[in-house]
Amino acid sequence: MLDKFTFFSLDVIHMNANPHTSPLSDKSSHTAFRRYIFMTLMGIILMIGVVIAISTPSNSQTSRDQVYKDLSLFGEVFESIRENYVEPVDDTDLIHSAINGMLTSLDPHSSFLTAEDFDQMQERTRGEFGGLGIEITMEEGFVKVVSPIDDTPAARAGIISGDLIIGIDGQNVLGMTLREAVDLMRGEIGSEITVTIKRGENTPFDVTLERDVIKMRSVRYESYGHVGYIRITNFTEQTTPGLLSAMADLRGQHGKNLIGVVLDLRNNPGGLLSEAISVTDAFLEQGEIVSTRGRNDSSASRYFARAGDIAEGIPIVVLINSGSASASEIVAGALKDHERALIMGTRSFGKGSVQSVIPIGADAAMRITTARYYTPSGVSIQGTGITPDIIVELAIVENVDDGAFREEDLKGSLENQNASETDTDTDAGANTNQGANQGANQADNEADNSDEIAIRDYQLARAVDLLNGLRVFKGVLQ
Repeated sequence: MLDKFTFFSLDVIHMNANPHTSPLSDKSSHTAFRRYIFMTLMGIILMIGVVIAISTPSNSQTSRDQVYKDLSLFGEVFESIRENYVEPVDDTDLIHSAINGMLTSLDPHSSFLTAEDFDQMQERTRGEFGGLGIEITMEEGFVKVVSPIDDTPAARAGIISGDLIIGIDGQNVLGMTLREAVDLMRGEIGSEITVTIKRGENTPFDVTLERDVIKMRSVRYESYGHVGYIRITNFTEQTTPGLLSAMADLRGQHGKNLIGVVLDLRNNPGGLLSEAISVTDAFLEQGEIVSTRGRNDSSASRYFARAGDIAEGIPIVVLINSGSASASEIVAGALKDHERALIMGTRSFGKGSVQSVIPIGADAAMRITTARYYTPSGVSIQGTGITPDIIVELAIVENVDDGAFREEDLKGSLENQNASETDTDTDAGANTNQGANQGANQADNEADNSDEIAIRDYQLARAVDLLNGLRVFKGVLQ
């Protein structure tokens, strides 16, 4: 079926290589064009009929007849629009819209790509492009935010995963295609755009953003005490080199004192399948990473890890949320199934399909869903996502004075004769946490600042606590 549609699309685009942009006024030209359309469509029908006759069982005559009727109907509608629509319509735009409609009716991830669309897709996988910094999809006629990209106008403005964009600069999004919405959101660098956001049951509100060049830093990292933190924002050609560099630097900083790694995949919308496989492989010694299964058994593929764990077996916690999609879910699912990492956070997005880009003609392509992917345990996460081992909801952390009252606060309480050294250590620790210990060195202050940052991010704080707890527990067992 895919080959038939590809063949059909090629012929139609070629047919409109020299599009007519206005209605024909001359009767003879009109008649000639009708004959041209008729003969071209008949040629298409004949060629597709040959393909159908070869590939379809003989008892499917009714199905073949219906295809012929539908193709004839397409030709009639196309010609009728050219003749009767209130304004002149570009032939190529009509054909492209028809093809795109056919693809988008399949699922939210299949679409038609013009040369410009394809270039923009390549820009995203290379890691730099212009815009607002959000990954989006369509849901019930509105633009839905899959996830904002770190350090972009959208992230800085507070746009979050799950937000619905219902208006762009005062224009209602309902009825637009995803491509039309993207075109409205793109613009000159430094120019402003106002989007109307619907968040849950709350009243819609406007957010004004300034367009910027989106430089997608795929990997960033830091330390919280002796816990390494690696954030992967998306899977581009830069991801695996960035991960290897980050892990090598963390090893260089901490050596054997590195007690664990937090791999943060929250709000990571996915990206290149090859990079997801490569990142997973980096943490596994062996075993299946992911399998893909298409329409036919012959199209199934399986990908396996090679020996070599860059984390050298230390504990890993993977953070995910509803903005973790596609390639992120491949990584989380594989590490979970192999019990190489604990998954923490909230349920992921649930995109368990693979899209392929198939060239059409000289300057177009179609992105079409060609397979579903399965975790090593054989489970598809399509529509269900990855469920964390430990569910930690997003929360705001505040310091609360609990009115603590202890033995030493009692009047006349006995002194601990061995307390002088302990008290000194305790006081030093307290002063360091407040940034007021004059004897603390710069490294201590930097560590305390990191701890403060971790506390603000509740999910990250719980991941760091878990890894520190595992170290303590391991010491107790020994």
